[in-house]
Amino acid sequence: MKQTPRLDRVFHALAHPARRRIVQDLSRGDRAVMQLAQQFTMSQPAVTKHLNVLERAGIIVRRRQGRERRCRLRPHALRASAEWMRRCETFWNRRLDALETLLDTTAPEDR
Repeated sequence: MKQTPRLDRVFHALAHPARRRIVQDLSRGDRAVMQLAQQFTMSQPAVTKHLNVLERAGIIVRRRQGRERRCRLRPHALRASAEWMRRCETFWNRRLDALETLLDTTAPEDR
């Protein structure tokens, strides 16, 4: 599977609650790094480390705008992971539907 390293980076990036919170915040629009850091009790360098993980995964981009660094979400970077999860959901839904059918056709005395 050609997408595996990219998917691994995305899932790794989204595994931490602080990074998911950053992604959620950026889904409402671009933010300055300092704005993102204010919502956490961790230090600004710690937030920057989380931003680095998100950037390496391709989930965000950072750019300079005047004296500040701004972050922007790249939602298309999440599409492959969403598609992977949809395929898993489809597989498990089919399996559970088959189990339900089997249980429905089994006579009560056989259970």
